[in-house]
Amino acid sequence: MLLLAVYGHVGGLLQAATPPAGGGGEAKTLDPAALIIQASLPVKLVMLLLVLFSILCWLVIGAKVLHIARARGDSERFMKAFEQAGTMQTLAQQGLSAFRGSPYARIFAVGYDEMMRMTRGQQAPLNEPQAMHVAAATRRAAALEISHLESWMSLLGTIGSTAPFIGLFGTVWGIMDAFLRIGNQGSANLPVIAPKIAEALIATAVGLVAAIPSVMAYNYFARRVGQLADNIEGFAEDIAARARLGGV
Repeated sequence: MLLLAVYGHVGGLLQAATPPAGGGGEAKTLDPAALIIQASLPVKLVMLLLVLFSILCWLVIGAKVLHIARARGDSERFMKAFEQAGTMQTLAQQGLSAFRGSPYARIFAVGYDEMMRMTRGQQAPLNEPQAMHVAAATRRAAALEISHLESWMSLLGTIGSTAPFIGLFGTVWGIMDAFLRIGNQGSANLPVIAPKIAEALIATAVGLVAAIPSVMAYNYFARRVGQLADNIEGFAEDIAARARLGGV
C-alpha cells in the first residue's frame, strides 16, 4: 500500500508538470535576446561587461593582425635591401623611410647611429669599449621592438582568462534569484524556475563567446611574436658585429 501511494504521488507530479496535449500552449524556442532582456539587473550588468570585453577583444585582434602583417612585410623588404647594400653606410644613405613598419630597420638605425657617434662620423673598426656600447644599444633596441610587438597581448590573455568566471558569476547570481523566486512563490514547478535558470545560463554563454576568441588570438599572436623575437635578437647581434668591424 505504501509503494502504491508513492507511485500515485509521483504520477500526479509528472502529470502536473506535463503540458496539455493539443493546442494548450506553444513550445518555447531559444531566444538569447529575450533572455537577456528579461534577466535581472546584476545579470544584465555582467553581460554588458562581457559584451564590452568581446568588442575590445576583436578591436585588439584587428589591430594586431595589421601590426604584425606590416612588420613582416616591411621587414622582408628591408632584409632584401640590407643584403643587397653590402655595407651599413650604403643602406643608410639609401634611406629607411620605406621601412617604417620594420623592427629590423629601427634596430639597424640605432646600431648605425651609435657606430657613427663612437667613431665621430668615420667608418672605422671599433675598439672593445665602443663595440660593447653598440652591442648594448642594439640589444636594448631589440627588447623595445619585441615589447612593441607584444603590446595589447596581455589584454587578450586577461579577457580570455577572466571572461568565463565573470559569466559564471552572472550565472550563479541568476540561479540564486531563481531559488529565491521558488521560495517566495512556494512552487518548484518547471514553468517557475526554467526561465530564470535559462536567463542565468546565458551569462556563461556570453562569457565563453568573449573568452574563446581571446584565447585563440593570444596563442596565435604569441607564436608569431615568438618567431619574430628570435630573428630580431639574432639580427641585433649581427648589427653589433658589423659595427665592430666598421660597418662592413
